[in-house]
Amino acid sequence: MTYNFEIDGVQVGSNSPCYVIAEMSANHGGSIDEALRMIHAAKEMRADAVKLQTYRADTITLNCNNADFQLPTKNPWEKFQTLYSLYDRAHTPWEWHEELFKEARRIGITIFSSPFDHTSVELLESLNTPAYKIASPEITDIPLIAKVAKTGKPVIVSTGLAELEDIALAVETLRKNGCQDLAVLRCTTAYPAQPSDSNLALLPDMAERFKCVVGLSDHTLGQAVPLASIHYGAKIIEKHFVLNHTDSVDGFFSLDTKGFHDLVTNIHMSEEAIGIVDYAIPDSAKANFFARRSLYISANVRKGDTITTNNVKCVRPGYGLHPKYFDIILGKKFAQDGKLGDRLTLSAIDGVNDSNDTKTSS
Repeated sequence: MTYNFEIDGVQVGSNSPCYVIAEMSANHGGSIDEALRMIHAAKEMRADAVKLQTYRADTITLNCNNADFQLPTKNPWEKFQTLYSLYDRAHTPWEWHEELFKEARRIGITIFSSPFDHTSVELLESLNTPAYKIASPEITDIPLIAKVAKTGKPVIVSTGLAELEDIALAVETLRKNGCQDLAVLRCTTAYPAQPSDSNLALLPDMAERFKCVVGLSDHTLGQAVPLASIHYGAKIIEKHFVLNHTDSVDGFFSLDTKGFHDLVTNIHMSEEAIGIVDYAIPDSAKANFFARRSLYISANVRKGDTITTNNVKCVRPGYGLHPKYFDIILGKKFAQDGKLGDRLTLSAIDGVNDSNDTKTSS
């Protein structure tokens, strides 16, 4: 089965190149100028889209110091102490959104976001976002998922904190509420994630099980895991990127601009390498037939001479008679004169029927 839909006029899915999303997250460091530079960088990196996260601290958690709201120790963000403090530092201010959307559209790169509550959906709808992303922790927020589905926009769902029944419920909710265009992304919500936890073999199963486009939201270091996901059918890849590692909340697991540009290049090269089931020799390789062996006359001969291992040899290049005929023609007679270096042909041999197979080694 093939599954396809459009985001902002670009085809996404089975019959299209992998759709690459550059995730800004909190890597703007609290600066709108840095966020604008990141949008330009995403365009230069050849990403298909740049993605934001739309929340405020008070829409995602409570300003509370109780133990439940404390960040655990040995957590990459433990220095912020509480969830509220982390999200207050990391959020993309809502008053930036209009300018960021406007600039992305001006330079010609798709922009959309992950909403984290109902009011953020309303903000994104006011900006006519072309798609939505449901972040992994929000996959159990069924009322939010239903609201997003009712917009009629394409929805991409990450599964980093979901078991099978969570994914099934989210997909059911989306479709029941009018979502026609859906993608589900394999994700490991660990920062950074270990490649051994990626379990990319789930991708084909998810595509078949949920009848949708599948992909990868990647938090591992480097490029190996997203590139491997191409082999398993990933048609969307999302990866965090950063301009300045020094002042970025998520920079420690994000690619820099060169790394991201290289990733996009390598993704599309990997897609080309996978290709289709076709045993034909590519045109690019046919120029190297000189490296194959075939049958050539190896000494001057006269019509009527007997073919022996002294006057016919199996050598490079591969433009002569196929070596499969070697044992058949030994002991036969030459039907015409020949010189050292002539390609051997069936028509040059008496008593060999060439009506069924007159092909050379090419």
